[in-house]
Amino acid sequence: MLAAEAVRLLTVELLRPTGVPVGGNFPTLAGPRVYDSRGATLTELDQERDYTPVLAVYTHESAVEAAGPASGFNDTEASVVLYVVAELAVSTSDGAGSASFVDAMADTDAEARLVLAALVTQVRRVLQFSAAGAGWRRLVKQVLQVEEKTHAIPEFGLRFQRIFCTFKLAVCDDDFDLSRPGLPEPLRSVADELPEGSYAKAKLTELASYFAAENPDQLRTVRGVVSGPGGVSFSIGQDDLIP
Repeated sequence: MLAAEAVRLLTVELLRPTGVPVGGNFPTLAGPRVYDSRGATLTELDQERDYTPVLAVYTHESAVEAAGPASGFNDTEASVVLYVVAELAVSTSDGAGSASFVDAMADTDAEARLVLAALVTQVRRVLQFSAAGAGWRRLVKQVLQVEEKTHAIPEFGLRFQRIFCTFKLAVCDDDFDLSRPGLPEPLRSVADELPEGSYAKAKLTELASYFAAENPDQLRTVRGVVSGPGGVSFSIGQDDLIP
């Protein structure tokens, strides 16, 4: 379902707006460190800080089902589960002399926890309430549930500074016009409004190239019987389909 991918791409664009320079006014504490379907790498961490706020956005699952037992073929309800993983990332190792890797800060820190909570709340604010999120809310008909879970391993006494934020969303299903190439609505309109040079627009444009127009047989003339004055009937036209 393309709507599911568009929701994720628009989320990335909203949280990391195109055209904002490094050090500029980004909408969340993560700044430009917002990643599509992946986590941060070592080179992307801020080496001058104890931890680096980062966001990773994933499409966890999507579904389309009939609106009801007696609904028509095109009467559907679509849903998407969007994951936004917020964490305070640090460079760490397994202690066995192996290479370092990125993980969430594992220390219990009340101040860090507040920073993490603020980061997650900023995500909700941008998507659900900001003026910039209008295009996102055209795809998302309703936010059914927002669930936040802290990453913890109680058996080892570990509580990571990482929150899994799950958005369960009712979205508009893909509405294809087969006579036109490219994306279905409402994705087409949303993609057209994205800024030039943006990551989301580039990906949606690439996606649109996979869908060519179809030209089904079109009816050119119809043959029928017409009743004229005095009850006289005569035939007009012919059956002719344009291939």
